[in-house]
Amino acid sequence: QVQLVESGGGLVQAGGSLNLSCAASGRTFSTYAMGWFRQAPGKERAIVATISSSGARTYYADSVKGRFTISRDNAKNTVYLRVNSLKPEDTAVYYCAAGRSYLLISENTYAYWGQGTQVTVSS
Repeated sequence: QVQLVESGGGLVQAGGSLNLSCAASGRTFSTYAMGWFRQAPGKERAIVATISSSGARTYYADSVKGRFTISRDNAKNTVYLRVNSLKPEDTAVYYCAAGRSYLLISENTYAYWGQGTQVTVSS
C-alpha cells in the first residue's frame, strides 16, 4: 500500500504561483506512476497532470499546459506540482494519486489517493 499526503496549497492572487507536494509512504513509490487531479466546487474531479514511475514522461491537461509542471524525486518519495500563472478557475482541491501508468488519466485507474490540498486563487 501507499499512503499519500499533500501539502503546499493556499490562497494566492491571480498570476501567482504555488508549489504543491505529495509525500508517499512505503518502499514501492518508485514503481507507481503518479497523477495530480483537482476538483472544483460543483464539478467532477479532473486530471491535471501525470508522471511515469521514472519521471521521464509526463502528461498535462490542455488547461494547464505551459503553466503547471509535474516532477518527482523517488529518493524522497515525493511528487511535486509547480503551478504558475494561476487563474481563478484553477481554484480547487488538488489531489495526488498513485496508479499503474502515466498514460491512464481516468481517476478510477488510480488506486491510492491523498486527502487533498486546497488551492484558492483570488481575482
